[in-house]
Amino acid sequence: MNATLPNGQRIRESARTENKTEALAYLAKLKHEAYLETFLGVKPKRSWKEAVLRYLSVKSSLRSFADVRRIVRNLDPYVGHLMLHEINGDVIWSIIQGELNKGNKPATVNRYLATIRSLLRMARDEWQWIDNFPKVRLLGGEVERDRWLTRQEAETLIACCPEHLAAMVRFALATGCRASEIKGLEWNRVDLERQTAWLNQTKNGTPRGVPLNADAIAVLEAQLGKHARYCFTYQGKPIRWELSNDAWHNALAKANIEDFRFHDLRHTWASWHRQAGTSTDELKDLGGWKTRSMVDRYAKFATENLRFAASRIEQRDGSNVIPLSRSGHVERKTA
Repeated sequence: MNATLPNGQRIRESARTENKTEALAYLAKLKHEAYLETFLGVKPKRSWKEAVLRYLSVKSSLRSFADVRRIVRNLDPYVGHLMLHEINGDVIWSIIQGELNKGNKPATVNRYLATIRSLLRMARDEWQWIDNFPKVRLLGGEVERDRWLTRQEAETLIACCPEHLAAMVRFALATGCRASEIKGLEWNRVDLERQTAWLNQTKNGTPRGVPLNADAIAVLEAQLGKHARYCFTYQGKPIRWELSNDAWHNALAKANIEDFRFHDLRHTWASWHRQAGTSTDELKDLGGWKTRSMVDRYAKFATENLRFAASRIEQRDGSNVIPLSRSGHVERKTA
């Protein structure tokens, strides 16, 4: 084929057929689509695979990129053969049922749904490839993880950890920093005199400052001189591997602690703060959360502001409870 389309695009390519009628039909199709796009504003059809390539390019800088890539790969059997405009409610339903039938929990299915919703929203709002997409509602019944340690359990765990891991556990419990933030912490971003550290690589991509309490300062002072650049190391080298390795699991086993991840140290830190009276807004800023709703899960640990309210109906002389009848109004006395 050698032609100029209505949108001005020049094409010189094979029609991939030896039949002239078929080749002319294919050329007519290309001209028709170009005419619709140029003069009538009809968007060209884009495939899911084409969208995935751009989506992964946009997300490539995320620390969770490996998870994003794994999820879109697992979505391929459901939508890999489709164009974006062909993804409808029935397709979304097939994803939900297919993953639930595999035995996946609602939390796992929701990660798939959130990813496909994010991609379609980006295709509509940023790339303008589609005009609309089906509503993707996350599944209910996702159980929020509520795992944290008591002070005694934390001390037992630290005692069972090797020296390099114990230091990172203590720092996590003192600051609420994530594993990646601790591993990547550099001395040029720590000011022990001002008791502050600055994180440039966080989960949500927003740099933030971390106030260092006495416990965190003590941990960092013990690391001075071990490495010129990184605060936390192992045998003189930066830590590049996941912290939930054999050393971590062996320490958990020795401490008789089950179903506990390194990230749960952050939940422990937040729970301790709320138990100590730290407000929700303070905790939000300390932990670097973007929205208050992400911190509300820890509200159950703070009951100081409700103690006075609870005391109003205590059994004591001169009760404040107004005597009412069973019918909800004060009975009238007859003369």
